[in-house]
Amino acid sequence: MDAFYASVEQMDYPKLKGKPVAVGGNRQRGVVAAASYEARKFGVHSAMPSKIAASKCRDLIFVKARFERYRELSHQIREIFFRYTDLVEPLSLDEAYLDVTENKMGISTATEIALDIKKAIKNEVGLTASAGVSINKFLAKIASDYRKPDGLFIIKPHQVLPFIEELPIEKFFGVGKKTAERMHSLNITKGADLQNKSIKELVKHFGKQGRYFFSVSRGEDFRKVNPNRIRKSVGAENTFGISLKTKAEIWDALQPVAEKCWKRYKQSEANAHSITLKIKFDDFKQITRSKTFEEAINSAYMFDQGLESLMDSFEMKEPVRLVGCSLSNFEITNKVNEHGQLTLRF
Repeated sequence: MDAFYASVEQMDYPKLKGKPVAVGGNRQRGVVAAASYEARKFGVHSAMPSKIAASKCRDLIFVKARFERYRELSHQIREIFFRYTDLVEPLSLDEAYLDVTENKMGISTATEIALDIKKAIKNEVGLTASAGVSINKFLAKIASDYRKPDGLFIIKPHQVLPFIEELPIEKFFGVGKKTAERMHSLNITKGADLQNKSIKELVKHFGKQGRYFFSVSRGEDFRKVNPNRIRKSVGAENTFGISLKTKAEIWDALQPVAEKCWKRYKQSEANAHSITLKIKFDDFKQITRSKTFEEAINSAYMFDQGLESLMDSFEMKEPVRLVGCSLSNFEITNKVNEHGQLTLRF
């Protein structure tokens, strides 16, 4: 989806259309969860401290996130996907992989399916989406970001290697800012440079990730679209307008966050064995404390007691701007289905 949270706000509140919008935070504090394309022109982006975002765009409009609304629309969009294939692997509320090798509509090309889906989302939901079509997850992911917003980009089999050779290293999925800097120090600036490195060299400099870079630089990604992708954790957090200065204040502020986390946990029907407490200070330094139990966490009382013991384990060094908690280390109760990949015309 294109700037999903911000686009939803602009759709639901027409007065925001065409204006720079940031979802989350306010002009003084907080973090931007999503930015409209009008805001992105000023350099505003997700995960940016809202105070910095406000300094970049004087007319930036901050709106509160409405995750229930985003989930509602995400479900509606996902139902559109299921008309074409059951092999849908959600990555988040606004993004998913689809394997359309064998599609329910009997459509002969993947490009036509992508166009149909984009049209259905626009007509039925009122939002624009961008699609990437290619032979594997790595390439489809890159293609989906290539012509945003409202884009469609296809990388056909014979185009794969020439496309990767010219692809800037920053565009490789999995290459963050620090990794990109390290690659530049090794004179790796685009895909062709990666292709010239041996697997031994890449593993030496990037560890296990080096094997991944070696494979994808050659267009190889054999991961299957997994419709039963196992969720690894559930959590919740909150950033405060006024920093918390005592442990008592933190504990009080943690209660509604913990309630939200527990509600999501019960809805997930998972059995977790670990509890994690997250604390972020005014200087943006962050600590986490975790506790693992031999038995599954099966009551709100057990969760509450675990959080209380974790609260006792950290020192109050300076005011706190964010608290969060999560449940993880889930029991695996069923096996993931695997599906073979066939040949589909583009």
